[in-house]
Amino acid sequence: MTTEGTVPAELSGKLITPSDSRYGAYRSTYTTVGRPAVVVVPESARDVAAALELARERGLAVAVRSGGHGLAGSATNTGGLVIDLRRMSRVDVIDRAQRLVRVEAGARWAEVAQELTPHGLAISSGDHGNVGVGGLATAGGIGWLVRHYGLTVDRIRAVEVVLADGSVVRADARDEPDLLWVMRGAGAGAGIAVAFEIEAVELLNVGYAQLVARVDAEGRVLRRWDSAMKEAPRELSTAVTVSSQGSMTAAFITAIVATDSTDAIRRALEPLLGIGDVTLQQAVVAPYTSLVPPQHLHPNTGQMPSTTTNGLLTTITPAAARAIVGTASGSTPVLVQMRSLGGATHDLAPSATAYAHRHQRTLVVASTFPPYNRRTLATAWRPVAAQTDGAYVNFESHPDEATFDLAYPGPTGVRVTELWKRYDPEGVLRPGK
Repeated sequence: MTTEGTVPAELSGKLITPSDSRYGAYRSTYTTVGRPAVVVVPESARDVAAALELARERGLAVAVRSGGHGLAGSATNTGGLVIDLRRMSRVDVIDRAQRLVRVEAGARWAEVAQELTPHGLAISSGDHGNVGVGGLATAGGIGWLVRHYGLTVDRIRAVEVVLADGSVVRADARDEPDLLWVMRGAGAGAGIAVAFEIEAVELLNVGYAQLVARVDAEGRVLRRWDSAMKEAPRELSTAVTVSSQGSMTAAFITAIVATDSTDAIRRALEPLLGIGDVTLQQAVVAPYTSLVPPQHLHPNTGQMPSTTTNGLLTTITPAAARAIVGTASGSTPVLVQMRSLGGATHDLAPSATAYAHRHQRTLVVASTFPPYNRRTLATAWRPVAAQTDGAYVNFESHPDEATFDLAYPGPTGVRVTELWKRYDPEGVLRPGK
C-alpha cells in the first residue's frame, strides 16, 4: 500500500495514505474524524472500479464520499479504504431544450448552481453549498425549492453506476430500470453513483424572506404554519428552526418563493405573516446561487460532531405541536428544524422511487452536540417520535434496522433489500450489514 508499484496503474498518483501531507484534508467528514488506511481519489469510473478491486484484494472495508456532510459518518472509516469522488465534479448542460444536465457525483451543490446560472437553470438540492451531489442525489434531496421542484431524485433521468463487482452500468427507464429505481432513494447500498442526468428548471432569481414567530407552549403557531403551508402555492418552500432561550421559544422561518415576481412573492408570504406574533425581518429578490453560495465550500475535518435523527409528519396535530415545542425547550439542548414538503413532492406515486414518502407534509429534524449524545437525544426525541410517520435516511446519525424500516416502509423496504442483494450480494457497500 505504501508504494505505487503495489497498486493498479489506473490509481497511480491517486492514493493518499497517513504519511501523505494531504491526509488531514481527506480523511474525515463534516461530523466524523476518520482514520482510513488509504483514500483513493479517482478521476473516472474506471478508477472507481480499480479502487474496489484494491479494497477486495487487501480485505479493506469500503466507504464512499462525495461531499462529506453525511451525518452518519459512513463516508469515512478507520482502517479501511475511502473512495473520495471530489475530482469527479463536472457539470454539463447536455440538452438545453430539455433542460437536461449531467452532474458528476463529486460536485458540490454550490458548484452546480454556479455552472447552471449562465444557462438560466437550477436544480433543487440541499440547503448548503458544500453538500456533495452523490450522497444527496441517491437518498432524496429536500432542498430550498422542494415544493416547486420536487425531491432531487424525482428529476433524475439516468445514473451512471459502478457496481460492487467493478462493472460500469448506465441505469435509465429503458436499461436497468430496477437499478434506476433503487438509486433514486436508496442508492448507497446498491452501487457507487459517479454521474447523474438530471432535469433542471428555468430559474434565476427567487424571493427570499426571513421571519421570526413567537412560539407558545401548545405550539399553536406551528399548527398555523402547517395549515398555511397546506394551502400555499407550490412556489413557496420553508424551513423553520425552533429555538428556546430562557422562557422564550421562537420559530425562525426561512421562506423561498421560486419566482422573481414581487407580486407573487408578496401573495405567497402574506399567510405566513398571519400565523401569530410574527416579525418580517427581511424580504428580497435574490439569485438562487445566493442560497448555496461558493462561500459555503470548505474542507471537512470532523469539525462538527453531532447526533441527528428525524421523522416525517402528515399533519402537525396538537400532540405533535406540543411534542416539538417540548423537545426544543426541554432541559437537553436540542436543535429542532422543520422542512415543508407537499407540492411537487406529492406528484409521484409512493412506488415510483425508493423514496416512498409521498403524503407527508413536514420533515422534523433534531440534533444535539457534545457533550450530549445519542442516548440524551433519544430521550428528548421520544415524544416527537411517537407522532411521526416515516423518516428520511439522510438525517440519521445511527442507521439501524429500525431506522431502515422507517425510511423504507413495507413493500419499499422489501424491494430495496432485494435489489441491494442483487447488485451487491457480498455487501461490499454496506459494511456491518
